[in-house]
Amino acid sequence: MSIKVIGVGFGRTGTLSLKAALTQLGYSDCYHMFELFSRPGHAKIWQGIASGEQPNWPEHIKFYPEAKVILTVRDPDAWYDSIVKTIFTAIEGAFPASAKTPQIPDGAPDFAADQIIVAKTLIADRLFKGRLHDRDFCISVYNRHNEEVQNTVPANKLLVFEVKEGWAPLCKFLDTTIPEMPFPRSNMQEEFSRLMKIP
Repeated sequence: MSIKVIGVGFGRTGTLSLKAALTQLGYSDCYHMFELFSRPGHAKIWQGIASGEQPNWPEHIKFYPEAKVILTVRDPDAWYDSIVKTIFTAIEGAFPASAKTPQIPDGAPDFAADQIIVAKTLIADRLFKGRLHDRDFCISVYNRHNEEVQNTVPANKLLVFEVKEGWAPLCKFLDTTIPEMPFPRSNMQEEFSRLMKIP
């Protein structure tokens, strides 16, 4: 199976809205981080990616040279405010007081522990070095990632996209017709908190 589109934006930049938009445009099997919460066994695969055993986005771009790349972005300060209240809070809530094993809510599936371990390893530990409350550091990581993508991916293969722009730039980039339905808005902060049971 050939990958046609690779999304390389950080969480809380509209990635779930992009997934929904791509699905509406006919791109099947769009894979998002939330897939870990619905597909048993996938967390184990991502544990390998987090530890460097499997390829990450630069390797995928090289392996699928015809794929188009979409970098979702937003204002860095707004991004940080959002990720602190959602992803960071969920990770820290599962690992209180430097716990070695995650605290999983009652009724969670058996593979929930693997899911949150992946999130902690990939996001909190590896990407942000445990410095989740160091605003300047986290924003520097965010900005450095966006710059790296733009310096790595050929301009004709890359769309730097804010989901608030709607269908027009996305459909132009993908050479497809703009749908009649509104551009999807998914995973707003309140929705994320509800799904992750964040008070």
